[in-house]
Amino acid sequence: MEGQMDCNVSIARCEDYSADTVRAALTEVLAPMGGLSWVKPGMKIAIKTNLVSKMKPETAVVTHPALVSELCRMLSEAGAEVIVGDSPGGPFTSVWVSNIYNGTGIRAVEQAGARLNCDFSVCEAELPEGVSVKSFPYTAWLRDADAVIDFAKLKTHGLTGLTCAVKNFFGVIPGTRKPEFHYMHPRVDSFCNMLIDLNLYVKPRLTLVDAVLCMEGNGPTQGTPRHMGAVIAADTPFNADLLCAHLIGLENDSAPTIRAAIARGLCPDSWGKLKVHGNPGEFAQPDFEKLPVREDIKFRKKSPIVNKFMERNFGSGPKVGKDVCVGCGKCSEACPMKAIVIQNGKAQINRDICIRCFCCQEFCPKGAISVYRPFLARLLGK
Repeated sequence: MEGQMDCNVSIARCEDYSADTVRAALTEVLAPMGGLSWVKPGMKIAIKTNLVSKMKPETAVVTHPALVSELCRMLSEAGAEVIVGDSPGGPFTSVWVSNIYNGTGIRAVEQAGARLNCDFSVCEAELPEGVSVKSFPYTAWLRDADAVIDFAKLKTHGLTGLTCAVKNFFGVIPGTRKPEFHYMHPRVDSFCNMLIDLNLYVKPRLTLVDAVLCMEGNGPTQGTPRHMGAVIAADTPFNADLLCAHLIGLENDSAPTIRAAIARGLCPDSWGKLKVHGNPGEFAQPDFEKLPVREDIKFRKKSPIVNKFMERNFGSGPKVGKDVCVGCGKCSEACPMKAIVIQNGKAQINRDICIRCFCCQEFCPKGAISVYRPFLARLLGK
């Protein structure tokens, strides 16, 4: 069988982003997955990267342009027509996204035989078998691709534990529509099943993860870069995330997207059951600084007073660092519940309506908002 895979996941060393190193690493990591033998001349291939914000590659916020460019070069050499894109936070318009292209260095792919997406139209996708969503607005540039490649970045995230291959497809939702999905899916399980539905709709042909320089701590945009020196390939986003969670010492119970994927039979219940090519132990970093993951703390019987007490004292949530906040209002703009106002030049969060989606933390340009774990939760080790 052409393009037959000998494994679910492959991991290879990639110490830095120099061209020769990247080329060798991609060749090595793809070989056990059947290489790129499935690519045919004339194929239209879309690469969905993580371009969440206008930040330079060395911040470890975005998929590094060097990796994406080399992949584009390899695909072009195989005769494919390659397009690269994303729908980051903010308007899905030429002006806004072009600004992101400029700031992240992703324009480098244009020198590697690819082009950046310039189609900012939106279509409606239908997914009758979806668990959380049956239909959703969809960035139309992916619609005409013969194959989609998911090229994610390994980072921490307050809502989902990690943002990697599965959450990368939240970028198929047009930027300004994303808050609606947080509003419609305020519960963690519903939101994560929505992410899985998006992945099942797109059906990426190949999943890759940039784990050369990862992000720990206050991810996904204001954390600390940490070197891992790896690039990962997988047959599905679910298997990629399962291995990546292991690499950063994140248990399945603390990674709700993985938990949901396991429940739906989309990946094994343990990374050890994956067929892995390469040695993950060489890259594992169990002391990777992770975020306390938000959980839906509810009693089965409705008890508003008790539930409110549990949420306030055991549920993680966003916290504003008053000494860092400059009152720019970006957090207020990103909040789907309009739970944030700027008072006396500082952001104020209304805890009564906050759904703890961490959009404010993700899009704060100053890193003034962090994931906070209440004292009782820390005291009791919950």
